[in-house]
Amino acid sequence: MAEISNHIVAETRASFGKGAARKLRALGKIPAVIYGHGTAPRHVTLPGHEVALLVRRANQVLELVVDGKNELTLVKDVQRDPVRQIIEHIDLLVVRKGEKVHVDVPVILEGEAAPSTTVVQDAMHLSIEVEATRIPEHIVVSVEGLEAGSHVAAGSIALPAGASLLSDPEMIVVGVSGAAVLAEEEPAAEEAEGETAEAAAEEGETAAEESAE
Repeated sequence: MAEISNHIVAETRASFGKGAARKLRALGKIPAVIYGHGTAPRHVTLPGHEVALLVRRANQVLELVVDGKNELTLVKDVQRDPVRQIIEHIDLLVVRKGEKVHVDVPVILEGEAAPSTTVVQDAMHLSIEVEATRIPEHIVVSVEGLEAGSHVAAGSIALPAGASLLSDPEMIVVGVSGAAVLAEEEPAAEEAEGETAEAAAEEGETAAEESAE
């Protein structure tokens, strides 16, 4: 479940723009905005190192102290520099204890499918509705013993207590194919290689004949 880190002090900021944000990051701080529940967006600054460690996991819930008041927030977006991967900005959604939110949760696979099969994960996340303080870190899908031709649809996956599925129940999350498919492709590839070699040989013979003439 999502962990709540208490008493992360967020400083209200009045300076905006790329220049101001660059100076904050140089001081080890992260610019952020808090919004939601009908309130006007508030621009704050977060402690860089502490928050960077927390937001490595998706859907992290943070309890901030803003102007002396505690506020529960859900990390909705983390913007990073595409090259250096430094956090440039964070969007935080105000939530209430007991309130349900819509989130995308990573799907991880466990177990081994039947021998000589290939497991293909078609969906990396599931969209669910769940209490803000009970967001799972991930959703586990077992492929143990699944035979070729099997698949796991979103609607058949067990969700945490109190959570409901928002993704299409018919969406295929995992599929299992057999070795027979690969075996059929190999002769075709070998045949194509043979035809290419034969064509090259014929071209060589034609060139030699023209040269002799």
